[in-house]
Amino acid sequence: MSENKECCHRTKERSEKEYRDLINRLSRVEGQIRGIKRMVEENAYCPDILIQVSAANAALNSFNKALLAEHIRTCVADDIRNGREDTTDELVAVLKKLMK
Repeated sequence: MSENKECCHRTKERSEKEYRDLINRLSRVEGQIRGIKRMVEENAYCPDILIQVSAANAALNSFNKALLAEHIRTCVADDIRNGREDTTDELVAVLKKLMK
């Protein structure tokens, strides 16, 4: 396991591509939330707002899927290879929270 990617220290150095992808996804969500706020301020029709909220939720779910996949491929796989079985318990706990 490379020293700069250890999750046990609660930080992770990401590749430039991974970083850019995650930031771009979050920027899109941020823009959607600003749009929803503007819709409320402008008294938009409720169903129109709800549709935009649904789109923002879908974008956040997409972000979670991308981040979780990368976490499993790197941190979880590296920790298991290095005998850190507690990482599996941590992953299960995170999945339970995500699936509420």
